[in-house]
Amino acid sequence: MFLPVAEAILGGIGGALVPDDSGIVKKKKNPGRSAALVVKARQHRLYKRQLEGLTVRQLVLDHAAKEGVCEQTAWFDWRQVNAWNDEDWQKDRENMIARLQSMRVKLFEKAVRKGQLQTAAQILDSLGKVVGESVETVNINAPELAIRVEAKPVE
Repeated sequence: MFLPVAEAILGGIGGALVPDDSGIVKKKKNPGRSAALVVKARQHRLYKRQLEGLTVRQLVLDHAAKEGVCEQTAWFDWRQVNAWNDEDWQKDRENMIARLQSMRVKLFEKAVRKGQLQTAAQILDSLGKVVGESVETVNINAPELAIRVEAKPVE
């Protein structure tokens, strides 16, 4: 029995030499990673890069170029990062004053040690404002000087 050349070489369609694809499940490119995880990881990378000193537009355009996404997707990522920033600020807000105060005290001590008295005075002003000692309060306690010029009577 004579077979056509292609069938003779390949053993016939579905024959012994041609593998059967019906039972094989193809592996994913990144097993265990969904598209949502890929997007979240990309947004996390943008979140980490926001402190590099670039403007928002530069950061978004650079993010689009580095991640290989379109500009619209990069802006979508930025909106998510902005939401995370707002969330971080709300979480840190309660203990922010205490942290600022401790940083001011450390800065004041360092300024006094180095002889930077003007800086130390500014820090003391800042500390005073936080505890309620404002410029208005200080000015209320100061004496008031009023000068009045009266017109000369015409003769």
